[in-house]
Amino acid sequence: MRIIAGELKGLHFDSPKNPKTHPMSEKMRGAMFNVLGEVDDMTVYDAYGGSGALAFEAISRGAKNATITDIDKHAWAVIKANIDKLNIANRVKAIRANALSWSENNYTTQFDIVLCDPPYLAVKQNQLTQLAQNVRHKGLMVISLPSNMPLPKFEDMVLERDSDYGDGSLAFYRKI
Repeated sequence: MRIIAGELKGLHFDSPKNPKTHPMSEKMRGAMFNVLGEVDDMTVYDAYGGSGALAFEAISRGAKNATITDIDKHAWAVIKANIDKLNIANRVKAIRANALSWSENNYTTQFDIVLCDPPYLAVKQNQLTQLAQNVRHKGLMVISLPSNMPLPKFEDMVLERDSDYGDGSLAFYRKI
């Protein structure tokens, strides 16, 4: 895998060799960041880290810092190695934790952008609702879902945009 744009553009990093981890395609990742636009000086939470690709792309494009969680010990080890390989340890924190549990224990911690690319076989509304608590007022939550899955609904968020990319879709929510 590689970073698409920004200061780390073209640098390669590893992806876990695990059937539970489905790396977001470069096409979808590029589309996500094209919609997000400028992320300069923003804080980012990559809730289902996998390889860390979403957080790494955000850092490369100017995000102030990123927090990544993943419960899988192999994925977490790959994320940690990627952080070292990309020399971004001063801007990225990797935590081995379940996204839901981490959010419940850190419900007052808020980010400008929360990125959710959960395992497609385990997308749950209650988890996404909890993770929405970590979105700062007027911040964004981006969710990657299987194309055939209905879009989640939130009490305090409005759907700004959704796009289908064949095997997956992206939904962009703004905290109100």
